[in-house]
Amino acid sequence: MNLNFLLLTLSCLLTNYNMGQNYNNSENQYVKLSQDFLEGNIRRDDVSRFLIEYKNLSLDDLEASLDSYAKGLAFWINTYNAFIQFQLLKDPSLLDDKSTFYTKESIDIGGTLVSFDLIEHGIIRNSRWKLGLGYIKKWNASKFEKKFRLKGKDGRVHFALNCGALSCPPVAVYNDKNLDAQLTAVIKYFLPKVTQHDSDTVITTPLFSWFRGDFGGTSGIKKFLSEYGIIENGDLNLEYGDYDWTLDLENFYSVK
Repeated sequence: MNLNFLLLTLSCLLTNYNMGQNYNNSENQYVKLSQDFLEGNIRRDDVSRFLIEYKNLSLDDLEASLDSYAKGLAFWINTYNAFIQFQLLKDPSLLDDKSTFYTKESIDIGGTLVSFDLIEHGIIRNSRWKLGLGYIKKWNASKFEKKFRLKGKDGRVHFALNCGALSCPPVAVYNDKNLDAQLTAVIKYFLPKVTQHDSDTVITTPLFSWFRGDFGGTSGIKKFLSEYGIIENGDLNLEYGDYDWTLDLENFYSVK
């Protein structure tokens, strides 16, 4: 057997083993579905069967089963990230027109076509208007959105959703059983990479600026940065860096 082929095969087996060990399969069948779909995309498997499973979901059963915030959040984050990976791996040029990519109803869930924006802003962010900086709720939510939108708001979600670009937070496979610890791990990994400060000013990711209301405004953002050990002085001036929209589909982080 060719040595290079043997080494490549061994590497793939180890990668698949490690990825499989880096998250705990959920006891909830729908969260597990989202985990397996995302994991399949990370491994670059043929994931066509998952598209069929999502299309054939019973929306009533899905709603009944996602009966906690953690289950709903884990399912929708994994689902969002998995479809981002799937669609952009299939056609990277889709990101050239970001507005169309995120707003197009291209995801079939239970026979209903939905967009990335609906999942992010309608469901995960509880019907927040995309351009409202986190302060304004939508008034024209669809029936699907009303059925599945999560209650409340949690700024941490912005460090779990991966939009397919270089400046996005990493892709991780989330589990409802230990979601808080997973989010904490990802934030502690990501924030130092996109934040710098001196004695007067802290410059961080514009995600805070775009969704400032989700964090409680400027004071809330500074408190968030302090809680995660990024800054100690809340009196620093707050500025936001640039966002690099270069395609990046290899940004993964393992959480347990």
